[in-house]
Amino acid sequence: MTESDYRAVLARLTGLDEEAAALRAEAVHWHAGRVAAAEDAVRAAEEAVRAAEAELRQAQRNLETIDARAAGLWSEFVHKVGTRAERFGRTLPPPAVPRQRDRDAEEYLQEAAAGIAYEPPARPASGATTMAFAVIGAVGGAFGVALRELLRWAGRQAGGDWATALPVISLILLVLGPVLGLIAARRLAPLNPTRIATVLVIALLTIAVLNLALS
Repeated sequence: MTESDYRAVLARLTGLDEEAAALRAEAVHWHAGRVAAAEDAVRAAEEAVRAAEAELRQAQRNLETIDARAAGLWSEFVHKVGTRAERFGRTLPPPAVPRQRDRDAEEYLQEAAAGIAYEPPARPASGATTMAFAVIGAVGGAFGVALRELLRWAGRQAGGDWATALPVISLILLVLGPVLGLIAARRLAPLNPTRIATVLVIALLTIAVLNLALS
């Protein structure tokens, strides 16, 4: 091998070594870029997982709050309606998919609360119902008078301070009859101003008539 050939081989080897070094540097740079991209992807995935877990916890808290409010509304509904609702169970029925899925749970809860709070207006009193309220008022007035007369009699029998105190107490308890009449009328049907007036007026008229009869 001549000296020129030897120099050519050395130059060739030097070029190959430089080319290999460049390829190695490019490979290291590519690998470092891939590692950095993978690390970024892992960090993004971890952040997404943490965000999803936070949303899940918030959704669970919202679900528990909604379930508690729904159970409270159902309990109030069962207490108000009575046996007609108890056939579905005293506990909250299982949830169902609503027909309108574009509304959130808060709107359904507000609608349910408004429905439970609604009080239908009292029906106009029929003739029989008016007569029943009149009878209740008369019985209440008679009871008040009877209670007053009983206390007066007890005062006369006891004598002394009782003879003075019991008649005064009897006048106070005289109004107990109309009040008891209102309580009894409330059990018969929902009260309105007309029905309240019917019971009280008849009770007072009964008291006046009995006072005249006993005087």
